Amino acid sequence: MEELTFEQAYGQLERITRDLENGDLPLDAALALFEQGAKLAELCDRLLHAAELRVRQIVPDGAGGFEAERFDDWEPS
Repeated sequence: MEELTFEQAYGQLERITRDLENGDLPLDAALALFEQGAKLAELCDRLLHAAELRVRQIVPDGAGGFEAERFDDWEPS
């Protein structure tokens, strides 16, 4: 599971959510999907935090935070 990209993990998490919301799964299958979904959610969270750290290293605001307004007027060259 660790080799998944964010997009792959998120897509699988969406599918699992739909399957669980459908409500027609046996209890054992629902629990297994729930467990897999929890692991995928944790992976997505870690990948997002890693991406945020990379952005903070590229665009520091001097206090260690992130200034989103720096991107308001940004245009690709």
